[in-house]
Amino acid sequence: QVQLVESGGGLVQPGGSLRLSCAASGSIYSPYVMGWFRQVPGRQREVVATITSADITFYTDSVTGRFTISRDNAKVTVYLQMNSLKPEDTAAYSCNLRGLGTVRYDYWGRGTQVTVSS
Repeated sequence: QVQLVESGGGLVQPGGSLRLSCAASGSIYSPYVMGWFRQVPGRQREVVATITSADITFYTDSVTGRFTISRDNAKVTVYLQMNSLKPEDTAAYSCNLRGLGTVRYDYWGRGTQVTVSS
């Protein structure tokens, strides 16, 4: 069984920075994509950024240039460096790990709250 453990959320002022981490444990098969999604009450969950096991990255338009996703292959850990945070970035952020090859799987972390407020 795969587990995803997230950390790094919290309260930050507008313009500030936070770094989220998501560590995966268990049997993980490449290729895979790992990423961050966020959700606010009353709205659909949206993708923020993803990175594949081949280091192909994707960012939603609203975070391009402000957020950077990276990974540690040995630790199967993904990081989301969030700079120039805005109040509209406030959400519950969840980590996702999904298999892309013949072994298909889809796992979610429990989520971590990010609040951007003065």
